[in-house]
Amino acid sequence: MSPFNRHAGRVKHGPGRMSNRCLIILFSFILAATSASASAAEVENIRIWAGSSASRIVLDLDSSTVHNVFELQKPNRLVIDLANARLKVDPDKLDFSGTPISSLRSAVRSNKDLRIVLELNHTANARSFVLGPEGEFGHRLVIDIPRDAGAEKTATRESRAQTTVARQGGLGQSSTTAAALEAPGLEKRDIVVVIDPGHGGKDPGAIGARNVREKDVVLKISRELQRLLNDQPGYTAQLTRSDDTFIPLRTRTEIARKYNADILISVHADAFNDRRAHGASVYALSKSGATSETARWLAAKENSSDLIGGTGSVTLGDKDAVLASVLLDLSMTASMKASVHAGGNILKSLGSFAKLHKRSVEQAGFVVLKNPDIPSLLVETGFISNPAESGRLNTPAYQQKIAAAIAKGVHDYFWSTPPPGSLLAYQKNPAAFIAAERARETESLVSGRSDRAAVSITRTIRQGDTLSRIAVETNSSIEELMRLNKLNSSRLLVGQVLQIPSS
Repeated sequence: MSPFNRHAGRVKHGPGRMSNRCLIILFSFILAATSASASAAEVENIRIWAGSSASRIVLDLDSSTVHNVFELQKPNRLVIDLANARLKVDPDKLDFSGTPISSLRSAVRSNKDLRIVLELNHTANARSFVLGPEGEFGHRLVIDIPRDAGAEKTATRESRAQTTVARQGGLGQSSTTAAALEAPGLEKRDIVVVIDPGHGGKDPGAIGARNVREKDVVLKISRELQRLLNDQPGYTAQLTRSDDTFIPLRTRTEIARKYNADILISVHADAFNDRRAHGASVYALSKSGATSETARWLAAKENSSDLIGGTGSVTLGDKDAVLASVLLDLSMTASMKASVHAGGNILKSLGSFAKLHKRSVEQAGFVVLKNPDIPSLLVETGFISNPAESGRLNTPAYQQKIAAAIAKGVHDYFWSTPPPGSLLAYQKNPAAFIAAERARETESLVSGRSDRAAVSITRTIRQGDTLSRIAVETNSSIEELMRLNKLNSSRLLVGQVLQIPSS
């Protein structure tokens, strides 16, 4: 009798069954581990490049996953958490040249989640969005870190202000002395222009003669427009896309809102089945488009307590249906009026050298224009379906002319109606700017002292104010301000009165 048979005879069937059960359990664990490993998303590549306005990090994934991006300070870090993911990239082989990133490290959390930490040389103010598979690319997590323009813009602004302080009537025309710029202790914010190059990625847009693609032409014009505006004191220009990437239309408007844009300019090139059609056009939102958008925002009211961001920051979560409708209607009407005004300036500037398709601002229900609180325009730079015009649009010289004309139109509009608290408002009328700021400060102090029992003073919110900025100025914290004012969101409404801790 073999040893196996002897054991079998002595121990009967119980342990045999136990061994089988152990094998089954062990096999189940192996299957579960294999399944978990197989289902984990893998970061197959990390692409990093520096743009003129922001650095972009793209994580190429083999499948979709849930992500969370947040910022830490002292030292500055950007943390990227990916659920059930693994990193296949060697961080030592990444090139961070020209970006605010000094290093990248990673770790596995809870035996399955991936954490990537970017060490930065300035605060991030990052935004992130997800792109699905298209063409040669799979799932992607895109993160943009705006350049740290604060110190650079301030130095440039103060330097250039000595010679080109105000540019009434157009960019580059000086009309104010440098002495007029001095206003110690008063912050003068930049006007934020978000430029949206149409189409991109899998969407080429219109295709003209010799395979000229709209997405390529408008990206070049947009980059030049961004450069021109960023070179001017008092402006900060951002792009919704800085490369050949497809971005959904709604995401473009969300990007403008995240940047707290004062205006959104979407750049396109027209097309028509009649090749003789030619000329540039400027579009603002139509009345019918505005009405349907108001309905869309109201329909989503229950799903978001902060439906409008941007510079207006009208919150609807605490309003009844009638009041919410009135607020939206007022905001949309004001936005449309400002859009038509700004569009008229751009159209006039374009008409100084280019043929115009229509001599007045047209209105239509383009999705990218549907910002209830941000003036938004769509500029058709010409007909790419017209062979002659397509040829011009494809030349750097003509692209620069188009960009310069749009930049001048934007400046002419903001010079006529500069946002409160902006450098342009100060340049246009320094005395009025200082008086308004001092009056606002006095109002806060007086209202705070009117009641000796009060535990706080008040501050009336103006365009450009943010909770973080107010916290710094008043030596308080965001959490303290939100708690004192019973805020559910950090977004603020122009004209809103905040209670400020008296300490």
